[in-house]
Amino acid sequence: MSDLGTGPRAKIDTTVPHSARIWNQLLGGKDNYPVDRQAAEKILEVFPGMADIARQSRHMLTRVVRHLAGEGGIRQFLDIGTGLPTVDNTHEVAQRLAPTSRIVYVDNDPLVLVHAEALLVGTPEGATTYIEADVRDPDAILRQAAETLDFTQPIALMLMGIMGLVRDEQDPRSVVRRLMAALPPGSLLALYDGSDTDPAYVEAIQGFNKASGAVPYTPRSPQQIGSFFEGLQLIEPGVVSVSQWRPEPNPWGMPAEVACAGGVARKA
Repeated sequence: MSDLGTGPRAKIDTTVPHSARIWNQLLGGKDNYPVDRQAAEKILEVFPGMADIARQSRHMLTRVVRHLAGEGGIRQFLDIGTGLPTVDNTHEVAQRLAPTSRIVYVDNDPLVLVHAEALLVGTPEGATTYIEADVRDPDAILRQAAETLDFTQPIALMLMGIMGLVRDEQDPRSVVRRLMAALPPGSLLALYDGSDTDPAYVEAIQGFNKASGAVPYTPRSPQQIGSFFEGLQLIEPGVVSVSQWRPEPNPWGMPAEVACAGGVARKA
């Protein structure tokens, strides 16, 4: 089932870069505009490792969903800041393991909605829906998500790379607390964000914030990222570099750390 809302759509602004489209460019996608490609190129000039962060972050999302839908037995996902569809989207990974899984995607870029209508089609047994909304408005997200998700059963809240777009003065932790407060016991929070562990990465993001005109991004320390999980039970290995969250076995050992940290935690 696919049910992508019919509300009014915002106009796609191709004069200002958007984080979802920049991320798409860094992942090698083509669903972006010249302004997004220019922004990505400027970031890479200062910090070539940004492309590796994008790939490692995406790989962590896949591993998280596989764990939650498999070993964790989760059948409902609220994925906020989903970005443009690519390979192994949340619903594809979850429904591959459990076809009855129900997924609600949330983003505020109208281009994401256009592509979601074409590509985010789930299994007949499950549900795949899309909400055009902003993470800073958790009540609106929860109200609309309740049309698809059963809030009496565990839900995985996915905040992958999105909370860095909420400035400290906007109290991002209160946003996460409000979202988690609405979810029943047994629900989980999966979150990662760019970290300040690499000065070159921080410099690249600061330059992007000053020059792009896009919504600024705030890298935070691993400890600050860890604070989003306060009151929840972190599962192993805790808050770590995304490349080191339950990595796939390989003959080369543990992958190198990147300047992006996250984890998964359960609500008791």
